[in-house]
Amino acid sequence: MKLNYKRTIFVGFAFFLICAFWQAYDNTIPKILTDKFGMAQGWSGVVMALDNVLALFMLPIFGALSDKSKSRFGRRTPYIVVGTIIAVVAFIGLSFIDNAQLAKIGEAAEMSEQGVEAVYADQEIANGTLKTHEGEEYVLSEKYSKDEMIAVVNGAIEGDADASAAWNSYFVPARQAYAAKTTAANRMILVWFMIVLLITLVSMSIFRSPAVALMPDVTIKPLRSKANAVINLMGSFGGILVLVLGMVFGTAKAKNAMMSYTLFFTVIAAIMAIALVVFLLTVREPRFVREMEEESKRYGIDDGEDDDGSGSRKLSKSELTSLLLILASVVLWFFGYNAVTSKYSVYAGKVLNLDYNMTLIIAQAAAIISYLPVGFISSRIGRKKAILAGVIMLAVSFGVASFLRQGSPAMLMNAMFALAGIGWATINVNSFPMVVELAKGGNVGKYTGYYYTASMAAQVLTPILSGFLMDSFGMKILFPYATAFVILAFFTMLFVKHGDNKPEMKKGLEALDVDN
Repeated sequence: MKLNYKRTIFVGFAFFLICAFWQAYDNTIPKILTDKFGMAQGWSGVVMALDNVLALFMLPIFGALSDKSKSRFGRRTPYIVVGTIIAVVAFIGLSFIDNAQLAKIGEAAEMSEQGVEAVYADQEIANGTLKTHEGEEYVLSEKYSKDEMIAVVNGAIEGDADASAAWNSYFVPARQAYAAKTTAANRMILVWFMIVLLITLVSMSIFRSPAVALMPDVTIKPLRSKANAVINLMGSFGGILVLVLGMVFGTAKAKNAMMSYTLFFTVIAAIMAIALVVFLLTVREPRFVREMEEESKRYGIDDGEDDDGSGSRKLSKSELTSLLLILASVVLWFFGYNAVTSKYSVYAGKVLNLDYNMTLIIAQAAAIISYLPVGFISSRIGRKKAILAGVIMLAVSFGVASFLRQGSPAMLMNAMFALAGIGWATINVNSFPMVVELAKGGNVGKYTGYYYTASMAAQVLTPILSGFLMDSFGMKILFPYATAFVILAFFTMLFVKHGDNKPEMKKGLEALDVDN
């Protein structure tokens, strides 16, 4: 039995376009909210949490709906098509509303002499009486006169580090306050932005579970870890492509903070549309599902419908316990991992005095390199053992990082994040297949929803909990916090008895026996 890599790659184009969207969304929407609408970081964080909150109940719903759907194109494909088309249109629409707000801000939005003059023309700001969106009076004129700030902006445009720091520290908050004042006078633009944003998020929720559920639909059970490695690799390529485009368009440059995103969003939307076309031209869902079912029967693997034709069944008490333990493990390791990924950029600057970008790139690169080898290894030793090994790697990396401070070797922190990337890849490749291993062919979408509900619940809660603890006990609590949750995940995973694949050590059909 051998994985059809070509077919799996084509199926992975759905996940490719999903990850491309979220990379662009996460990189640009917070900047629009704070820079263009002058929104406080706290409220911006609330808006950015909407996708995770929606996912808590929408992903299980659409996963279950797709299980029950019937069409000549298959159960999952219609959701992928409809959701992608709506998301593409809505995403481009966001850029036009952003342009409308940019027009309202006018010259003050520019990193130029005109922008400085426009902000200073506001007497409240010039006299230092305007409060920023964080509630503090910002006395810009006492630090820099208008002429001095013009010199600062010219230096920042030319790349001078000191001028850029002064620009970010003193003028950007004033400009955001100016943007907040403009938003308050033109609230309907923000209202429309939020409406279209909500449409975009709902459209992405429509097909996220169906797209992910398609992999187990068309892949025989023992090969799902390998297939999931390929799917994750496709998703990583989508994210990396958007990061490269962000560099090309200069979306992270200070001088482009108030740029129009129409062209950038249109290119991202085009990539999503092209990926959808490739998916539709190459993926024949009904045929692929039928072939998987025939292959499962040929090897004696139970993956079809029950006698009543429902395609679903009740789990035994032992299986239900295992499912709950797997989901609890998902919650726990996401509590640890997501706390680090969401807070490390701040932690690196304040505790380690390091550039966080390189460390995170190393972690992502290590994960990408690991995906396929992890898939092969998992087929040999089993998913549970592989996950436990990944959890140990993650706990060790976070545990060692707990003791690193300013002056510690940067290479040691980079090495720990590389280990964390490998550990996370090992966990990620195997955890989803363990959940859907307990599903019948007729309810894979519902179980996919369970998996995402667990992971999204953690991603909603852990930034809040870790942030509260960091406020109370200091920044240094971050890695001990993450380590504790990852260690707890080891113990919940240790008692899982179902959902594993038998290691492929035996010969013939016996090696394919996955019945626990």
